[in-house]
Amino acid sequence: MKRIISALVLLIALTTIGQAQTLPYLSEPTFKAGEVLKYKLRYGFMSAATGTLSVQQSKYNFGNMDAVHLSAFGQTSGAFSKFYTVKNQYDSYIDPKNFLPILYTENIRENNYRRVEYATFDHKTKKVNGKKGTFTSPTQQTFDLVSAYYFSRNLDFSTLKKGDKFKITYFLNDEVAQLGVEYIGVEKVKSVLGTLECIKLSPEISPGRIFKKNSRLYLWVTNDGNRIPVKAQVDILIGSVTMDLVSADGLKFPLGQRVSYSK
Repeated sequence: MKRIISALVLLIALTTIGQAQTLPYLSEPTFKAGEVLKYKLRYGFMSAATGTLSVQQSKYNFGNMDAVHLSAFGQTSGAFSKFYTVKNQYDSYIDPKNFLPILYTENIRENNYRRVEYATFDHKTKKVNGKKGTFTSPTQQTFDLVSAYYFSRNLDFSTLKKGDKFKITYFLNDEVAQLGVEYIGVEKVKSVLGTLECIKLSPEISPGRIFKKNSRLYLWVTNDGNRIPVKAQVDILIGSVTMDLVSADGLKFPLGQRVSYSK
């Protein structure tokens, strides 16, 4: 179950769209300081984990840059926390003008296992500096686990057609890699916050020890001014895993309010 939860959270966090070259983004962010999103992850009908995403102004000064601090925290819950405890903290500091990461840190606590990592980004030279050395990226837009999610909310979906596939470049676990995502269309999704019109995406997954041969991961993102994930679902070898939004505070726009960049 640890492997299932980790894989699903990673895929959801990295879900985005974009071309291999420079990715176009909106001129104004879809989020603001004070936003807090909370999620629940379920294995079948059982609660497996909870997660919180938040935005605030950075208390650190990066060359007089007005940086934004993005934070993600996840932990196991319910019956799963009794036999395996996960409490992971991820933080990314980004440039609000282009949403690119400056500094990324993670503090991993899984039972008796501990790991503290960091990475700094030099986008002009396409370099990422981590604890285990310097890594080269194929693009001047390389993201971490958290900034990839927030950048994805600010991409232009207007030209997408059903079946279009795109990629984003990210740095994780001492590796620069790319994730492909397919645009499925627009659907209405029921949630605890009401029925919401959403953009449906499908990130790449590989069959094996976790997923079935024909499994697909689906993610529904609000087709409004905020672009927040409402639901994610994937079938695994035994059962299915679902992530649901349970609360959304401090949004820039009223939930469900369409704007100029809505599909």
